[in-house]
Amino acid sequence: MRPDFKHFPVLADRLFEAERSRVQIGLISTDYPGITLDDAYAIQQLLIDRKVAAGRCITGWKIGLTSRAMQMALDIDFPDSGVIFDDMHFESGTRVPPDRFIKPRIEAEIVFIMNRDLDGRRSVSRDDVLAATESVCPSLEILDTRIVRRDPENGRTRTVFDTIADNAANAGIVLGPDRHRPGAHDLRRVGAIVTRNGIVEETGLGAGVLDDPALAVGWLAERLATCGQAIRAGDVVLSGSFTRPIEARPGDRFHADFGDFGIVDIEFGAVESEAPDTQSSGQN
Repeated sequence: MRPDFKHFPVLADRLFEAERSRVQIGLISTDYPGITLDDAYAIQQLLIDRKVAAGRCITGWKIGLTSRAMQMALDIDFPDSGVIFDDMHFESGTRVPPDRFIKPRIEAEIVFIMNRDLDGRRSVSRDDVLAATESVCPSLEILDTRIVRRDPENGRTRTVFDTIADNAANAGIVLGPDRHRPGAHDLRRVGAIVTRNGIVEETGLGAGVLDDPALAVGWLAERLATCGQAIRAGDVVLSGSFTRPIEARPGDRFHADFGDFGIVDIEFGAVESEAPDTQSSGQN
């Protein structure tokens, strides 16, 4: 069954409410196994419209599913994309409130900060992307899922259609303080060591992102052009992860060491327990 157009606003509202209430909804792909890529992006756009109407401002774009390993896991051969909003930005070294997300995860990425519009109505080369880029910097992306990852009843897992409808699982972005000229580093060889609570969890290189993170930004520009959108000057673009997602549990501290490219830190707040009662019963 494919969702009818009349279902799209309802699904977008359910995703919006799931983020607000921090209560996940079921798999859209289970309820509508005939859902298409266009359907998923249509639901995402309605979700974006809903957030803009609620007062949020778009600050950029997120590209996902760029690594070969993640694409093979979902049996696809293309990335996906979502939108970054102003309330998703966290400063490096800060603490995420414990009630902010549902089941967050962390990925290391290279960010492009644009100084010119990028026209995707024609083929976009690596050089085109770099020419339109003001600076690049290290970052951590915070993922979250307003849709369950696995159906508890039938065991089915999320598909790319669920992820796209859910704004590509985008939830937050942590930019490192360092900024670099776009041509100052070979972005294919920029890598990161990501630790959680002092233990190395993931490592990777920029080449894991479609062979070159700049090519991922070009892909995004061309995809957006097909639906009348574009990467604009001032946009922040998450180019895609070159590490696997790491679970972010309450109290976890993450440190991403990108070498001479910079560092990024973020901590996830733990829920404070009530102070124990120090008075013994029966005492006067």
